[in-house]
Amino acid sequence: MSKLTAKQNIKAIVTAINAEEASLRARYPILSQQNSIAMVILLLSLCSFIGVTTLYYFALMPAWLCIILTAFITSIAHELEHDLLHKQYFSKRPFIHHFMMLIVWLMRPNTVNPWYRKKIHLHHHKVSGTSQDLEERLVGNGIQSPFLRALVIADGLLGLVINAKRFSKEIRGFKFLQVFNAGAPLATAYFAILYGVIVYYALQFVQPFELPSWGAELLAVAEFLMVVLILPNVVRSFSLNLVTSSMHYYGGVNNVLEQTHVITSRWFLPFQLFCFDFGRTHTIHHFVPNQPFYIRQMISKKIRPIMALHGVRFDDLQSLKHANQYREKRR
Repeated sequence: MSKLTAKQNIKAIVTAINAEEASLRARYPILSQQNSIAMVILLLSLCSFIGVTTLYYFALMPAWLCIILTAFITSIAHELEHDLLHKQYFSKRPFIHHFMMLIVWLMRPNTVNPWYRKKIHLHHHKVSGTSQDLEERLVGNGIQSPFLRALVIADGLLGLVINAKRFSKEIRGFKFLQVFNAGAPLATAYFAILYGVIVYYALQFVQPFELPSWGAELLAVAEFLMVVLILPNVVRSFSLNLVTSSMHYYGGVNNVLEQTHVITSRWFLPFQLFCFDFGRTHTIHHFVPNQPFYIRQMISKKIRPIMALHGVRFDDLQSLKHANQYREKRR
């Protein structure tokens, strides 16, 4: 453990991250084409999304493979959105910037819109680890009950409804309808289809019945959307919510060193796959927010040992027993 002050440790980590990025950019000049790289990634992700959907539509791909591939593809879209919130791409060309925001939202319709998320995400960086961090609390961070935490991680809308009263008391400026309406119309339609299909099959299990022809057609469309869009995002969001709510601290936080720990545990590997290695790379983002996600991924192997040397914790899963509270380790 480093004997430096927190401020000195933070400075050392930030310096190392910036130096490693500068070295990487010097070796690969193409990285200076940041806008173009982002657009290529977006178009490849979108084309892959459409391609997988088409293969499933023509019965050239099984449903399980479609769900897995699309979950991975949409995890890339999430990383693009994350960077867009920090104005990493086309900041001086607002039309393209907002167009990209719209596309990544269409690929991940179970989220609030990116323009509202930008507000709560930038606030997250200011208040991370406190009761005011709405973004992390919406996905389960700081919840003591394992059952309630699992429920919130799996279903963001239900989690919002359950925690609305508590958030109103504890989070300044929280308004249920403001968060709920930030998902309209995409998240509204997403959850309507998801709950509708669940209710239909539950009723069929209790008392089988036959749908009219128009109902059967609607069900066919809903089932198609379940495979190509809804279930992949259930997998993606569950994985991301589990990882992020496990690695962010809640309470006892005094500086950036104490906001997150790095998750490298093998038990999280299946979930890391569907949130683009979030657990092993996101802590870097807390030290240097304005950095493309692919840069963060490329330098993470070299930066992780430096973070460990300067006091960032790794795999502090014991914190889950204390509702993510940051506690001094016993010597």
